[in-house]
Amino acid sequence: MAAIARPVAAAAPRSRWLRSGRRRRSVRCFIARAARVWRATESLPVCSLPRPTPGLASVIRPCLGSQPSTATPPSPTPPAKEHPSMKRSYTVALATLALLAPAFAFNSPTAQAASGDHVVINEAYLNGGSTGATYLNKYVELYNPTDAAVSLSGWSLQYRSSSSTANASNVVALTGTIAAKGHYVIAGTANSTTGANWVSSVVPDATTTASWSGSSGTLILANVGTALAPPAGSVVSDTDAIVDLLGYGSSNTFETTRGCTPGVAVACARTSGIDTDVNVADFTAVGTFAPTNSQGVTYGDVTPPPPPPPATNDKTIAEIQGNSADSPLVGQTVTTTGFVTARYNTGGFNGYVIQAAGSGATIDDTSDGLFVYSSATAGSVAIGDYVQVTGAVSEFKGLTEITVNTGNLTKPDATGLTPPVPAKVSWPATDAGREALESMLIAPQGDFTVTDTYDTNYYASIGLAAGTEPLLIPTEVGRPGSAAYNQTVTDNAARALTLDDGASTNFNSASNKSIPLPYLSLDKPVRVGAAVTFTQPVIVDYRNSLWNLQPTQQLTVANADTVQPATFANTRTSAPADVHGRLKIASFNVLNYFTTTGADAVAAGATCSFYNDRAGNPITVNTCTNPGVRGAADATNLARQQAKIVAAINALDADVVSLEEIENATIAGKPRDAAVATLVDALNAAAGSTRWAYAPSPATIPAGEDVIRTAFIYNPNAVALVGDSVISADPAFDNARPSLAQGFAPVGEPGHAFVAIVNHFKSKGCPSPVLPADDPNADHGDGQGCWNASRVDQATALVALADQQKAALGTDRVFLTGDFNSYTQEDPMQVLYTAGYVDQGSKTDKYTYSFDSQSGSLDHILASAAAEKIVTGADIWNINSGESIALEYSRFNYNVTNFYDASPFRSSDHDPEIVGFSPSTTALTLSAASVRYGKAVTATATVTGPKTGTVRFTVDGDVTDVALVDGVATLVLPQKLAVGNHQVSAGYLIASTGVVADSSSASFSVTKATVKPIDKQEWRLASASRPLTFTVKTQALGDDVWATGTLKTYLNGKVVATTSLTEADHGTVRITVPAKVLKSHRHRVITIVTKLTDSATTEKATLKVLHAILL
Repeated sequence: MAAIARPVAAAAPRSRWLRSGRRRRSVRCFIARAARVWRATESLPVCSLPRPTPGLASVIRPCLGSQPSTATPPSPTPPAKEHPSMKRSYTVALATLALLAPAFAFNSPTAQAASGDHVVINEAYLNGGSTGATYLNKYVELYNPTDAAVSLSGWSLQYRSSSSTANASNVVALTGTIAAKGHYVIAGTANSTTGANWVSSVVPDATTTASWSGSSGTLILANVGTALAPPAGSVVSDTDAIVDLLGYGSSNTFETTRGCTPGVAVACARTSGIDTDVNVADFTAVGTFAPTNSQGVTYGDVTPPPPPPPATNDKTIAEIQGNSADSPLVGQTVTTTGFVTARYNTGGFNGYVIQAAGSGATIDDTSDGLFVYSSATAGSVAIGDYVQVTGAVSEFKGLTEITVNTGNLTKPDATGLTPPVPAKVSWPATDAGREALESMLIAPQGDFTVTDTYDTNYYASIGLAAGTEPLLIPTEVGRPGSAAYNQTVTDNAARALTLDDGASTNFNSASNKSIPLPYLSLDKPVRVGAAVTFTQPVIVDYRNSLWNLQPTQQLTVANADTVQPATFANTRTSAPADVHGRLKIASFNVLNYFTTTGADAVAAGATCSFYNDRAGNPITVNTCTNPGVRGAADATNLARQQAKIVAAINALDADVVSLEEIENATIAGKPRDAAVATLVDALNAAAGSTRWAYAPSPATIPAGEDVIRTAFIYNPNAVALVGDSVISADPAFDNARPSLAQGFAPVGEPGHAFVAIVNHFKSKGCPSPVLPADDPNADHGDGQGCWNASRVDQATALVALADQQKAALGTDRVFLTGDFNSYTQEDPMQVLYTAGYVDQGSKTDKYTYSFDSQSGSLDHILASAAAEKIVTGADIWNINSGESIALEYSRFNYNVTNFYDASPFRSSDHDPEIVGFSPSTTALTLSAASVRYGKAVTATATVTGPKTGTVRFTVDGDVTDVALVDGVATLVLPQKLAVGNHQVSAGYLIASTGVVADSSSASFSVTKATVKPIDKQEWRLASASRPLTFTVKTQALGDDVWATGTLKTYLNGKVVATTSLTEADHGTVRITVPAKVLKSHRHRVITIVTKLTDSATTEKATLKVLHAILL
């Protein structure tokens, strides 16, 4: 395809109609008829030409009609270029073919007519420098078949990868002029060091440092300098900007049909000097070719000698990788070259990574990197070395690699080669995109977030998510099977990757616990949700069924300053966010807090096994029977566990805390509350005062309890117990911990009682043997795990218990807390939402648990509708789930590095949640039940509970907020309220939410005011021939409140003047009686009376009586 060329000479541009060649058809047919005459009389052989040459097929074709063809369409124009030694034979060949060609020589495509009116891409050699290459540098040659020189100023040669639809990735600006029937050559890069150095004798007209793919891609000759983005498919059109286009190999963009496939000793050469808009017809893979520049200099000035025979099965890295998941060369022994970009001679990978010279600046659908598995040679290379390796290609669990044995590594001269550069790419969302980067050096672009730290303790690997948020549990986001659920599954797959340490070391094995764990420390934490900043390039790697980013050598604590490729934001906080409120309720799973230790159990006759540290010392219980204790192995480890839990709970600063996974001490023959009592003592000791107490167990305990239980602790200085605790007896809890309810009220405020119910539903773990598929509690693959039906039943029983407790305590304020073992959108939670409970954690955009690289909330605090009104804020304090398990007391001395401290961080595996609330009662009184218009009414709100804050008054829908001072707020209501009934309400305002917690209302009425005139009686001597003017005055009805209405003035019962009285008059108005009214009353005494009528605010009244003697 082509746009119109712009010749330097004055020749006019040719139109598309002229390009079609229709005006030349009569000439072609004449030649064809002559050929037919010859064919009817004689048959002679066809000459073999030294290079692809023009023939008569395209000339004769229009006259012969359509015939099936596989040949390329020849042209009557001269060949694109001729070496001097070829000119004579070529001329003879043309003459011979014109007279002697047999019928089979005339087959050609039928769809396109040839065009020679524009500059074309003439030759493309795209594998320069590779093993067996003809030339060292790649090149693209242009040809001008027209009769006029063409200026290339402002033109460009552009390259785009075979699968891309974006703008061209490489744009080479062209300058100068290409002569009529002349050439122009653009020099490319060299893949390696093999081939003739043509640029030493043929000066390129233009040069690029970008690497064109040697297997497939798109070359675009454009008459503009800006990058173009032609659509995928055939782009034959009159697009002005595209002069010519070649789609080679598997390119997705081409003219009608893709062109040839290049090779190390093969160029794509135009079969004639013209363009038929059919790449496959216009280009042929040829083995004899040479670049010619705009000065007419051709390399060698003769056909260059054939290249030396290539080494057996020499392949580029791109050819080894291929453009699919598996190498097309698996099982073959190949030789390839590349620069060493990473070396793993320690740590268990036993190899190194090589990458093609000059690669990385642009990316296509084939990787230029390769993992070399070779313990024999890994110690012999260094990063930056240029190497040649020979070995067998294989796929090792999804990673394409070559196995190199001793003697199969050499280091050729790399002079003139450009080392690869890190590809600046964002993380691909598809496996195909990642395959195109496999084993390549990249500088990751865009945002990355830590999404998993569990394996950091074992393999020094960190789960990452591309983007600013960690991966999420699908049922945290949407109902099972919903669009939101499915989108989350897709999103997780698109964003997940792992940052590894360049090693396969298992730091949890006994032999490796003496090796310091990289990445982790006490002062530079790696936490789920933390932003990741890459400071060095990494290798894209696939192993352990995961896509990984590897440092360029094994990362250790000793070399971390120079090798660790990323840093992590410290997102720790010393306390939860401010949830406001005068009371706070929290929930905390304390991870098997048992004060009966494993050592105590053994002393009592139990059989126990333990998890030991690297010195063989027991740290935590693995199993114990009779009693079946869990948790710490002995008093020393209990002290470590307890110190972290105490630090966390005291920092929570809550008034009520529900606890889950605390010991049911009856298993050890102790009082049921022994463990919670021990914890309270430790909390108070750390607080330095009696800050905590616990709610005693009820008198009636269900039979067959679990070894772990739930409990409540509280601040006795802030709240008091209301009634005894109650444990559900519903059989729904036969396989779980039954719900525990307790009433509380602020100290001295029994009217503000609320109910808290702590829960620990059945876990998601599946039993062995697996439940039958038709069992309601089986894992049905919807993301909810096993025992979902049981958890739904437990949620239903919880609602019933809450209803009972509301009735028993006479309050609608209920908080449901604990470990529900259900993510936010799962079935059990829907039961609670339907019952009117509101999940508070959903307001925080945080999550309480991390599992399998995904975050979600198993722990919840829910509020009833009445409790929701008084909620002031909520927070999930992320101190546990996102921290590495290495910091847990249970991993003390597992690694030579000490990761333990007595801080709250990793005190459990669940994060605590906290909710603030402000219970209150507001009483409203009014200073009067009824007032005259203009008189003030004072509303007084007395709040029981909070002493400060804000009271919101509402008067007939108008809102006024008033500060609460020592529990009282007053508001003087407007004096100009309309006559009638008015409604007033007042309630304590939860400032953080804008919700009125409770309110009280009252009503009052406004009646019309009684107006009082000033100087009501007046005597005057006046003239009957002039207007009589006098003043009416009234007293104010209130503070700057005045009578309004219509004033009518009477003389002998007749209205002689009408005047309006408005607020703006401030009770004073001048009235004039016209002279014409007074004339008939000359020499008489008259009485003029002014009355207030038609007033919305004031009763009717006489405001003036004027006695006048008229002269």
